[in-house]
Amino acid sequence: MEKKNISLSVLTFLLFTVVAIVILIPFLAIFIGSFKDGTDMIRNGLNLKIELDKMSLDNFKFLFSGAEEARRYFMWYKNSMILTISQVALTLIVSAFVGYGFAAYEFKGKNALFLCVLLIMSVPFEILMLPLYKQVGDMGISDTYAAIALPFLAHASTIFFFRQYLAGIPKEIIEAGRIDGASEYGIFARLILPIMKPSFAAMAILNAMNSWNNFLWPLLVLRSDSKYTLPIGLNTLLSPYGNNYDLLIVGSFCAILPIFILFLFFQKYFIEGMTAGAVKG
Repeated sequence: MEKKNISLSVLTFLLFTVVAIVILIPFLAIFIGSFKDGTDMIRNGLNLKIELDKMSLDNFKFLFSGAEEARRYFMWYKNSMILTISQVALTLIVSAFVGYGFAAYEFKGKNALFLCVLLIMSVPFEILMLPLYKQVGDMGISDTYAAIALPFLAHASTIFFFRQYLAGIPKEIIEAGRIDGASEYGIFARLILPIMKPSFAAMAILNAMNSWNNFLWPLLVLRSDSKYTLPIGLNTLLSPYGNNYDLLIVGSFCAILPIFILFLFFQKYFIEGMTAGAVKG
């Protein structure tokens, strides 16, 4: 039995090693490509071939040179950073309140409303895209960041995750808070939020990744070049009139860093939150 367990552990380790290598290959290709000239990228594409005589820091120097295209890149970077931080913060707050309501309270129509949340999770965004586009147009908020963020503040999958996470919390904690005279908001802020830290970390990473990489919806609602997010801005570097691979590759590599750093610092809470959310409820 012990040998069987050892063999299973070795096979599991090898499997995940192979998966990790496969996942890391595109990132490594982008990293190597960021040191190559754009013409070489057009000729040979992204690859893992390291040719020291053809590699330099020219792309990074251009990125920080202050040139017009470089300034536009950092403008897009700033727009994405502001939108991601604000959208994630608001989504976590709104979704946490809704998830807490489903987990902690009993009210008429609760099951029907939660079923609606589950149904929304099963609907592809492409089906909702045109009605949402018409709605933000009728509201007069097109070409604003509000049009990007508002439709997704009560995020169905985030609500579901918070509900599942909070369903395992003993109701005695809430009752104890009420006995001590705390308001419902006070119970949530002082007793529930500290317990939810791992789930907040997990959902912050997932929502930040979705917001940072979001391309289709911002492309539909944004019109001004000064408001473009990073994915849209990078896409404008590819056109029928010329492709700026020098900035595109190094810009794509730098665009990966915020999410990578976020996961690096919060991976402990991410794993804890995902595991707890999977078993509670």
